[in-house]
Amino acid sequence: MSNNHDTAPALSSSASQYLSDLRSPWKLKLYFAKNLPSALWWGLRLKSVSPARTEVTIPYNWRTRNPFKSIYFAALAGAGELSTGVMATLARMSGGDVSMLVLEQRAEFVKKASSTITFTCEDGPKVFEVVKRAVETRQPQQLTMLGTGRNPQGEVVARIYITWTFKLRG
Repeated sequence: MSNNHDTAPALSSSASQYLSDLRSPWKLKLYFAKNLPSALWWGLRLKSVSPARTEVTIPYNWRTRNPFKSIYFAALAGAGELSTGVMATLARMSGGDVSMLVLEQRAEFVKKASSTITFTCEDGPKVFEVVKRAVETRQPQQLTMLGTGRNPQGEVVARIYITWTFKLRG
């Protein structure tokens, strides 16, 4: 496993506070309740989070299961989006007055998801660079980030591609 933590840029004080809040289980639950209630309902967890890499788990349980005895595709997509969105938010918060929005989502479901799935995204350095470019050029920028879901055996179950747009406000 590569360690990109050393290559991640410095965070602003608001981004550092956001990262600290994400690492607190009770603050994360409050954040989900206010901003992402489906994440709270599905039982998403941030296994690890840094400016370079994020891991999000989604359990296989009655809240996430579909009639085919696998995790519902929308729940998988939500976990994959969260794995990308946390780093995109950190980059946005560190870049200045930047807005972000999902432009496009694409998914590949490779294998039946019938156990806890962990989505990993390692696009942190890329998203920080894109946000920096949006600020420097004052032009909207976009980046497609990848959240890869794996079962406990390490087999790829799903790939969720989220294209984020970043725009300097004002």
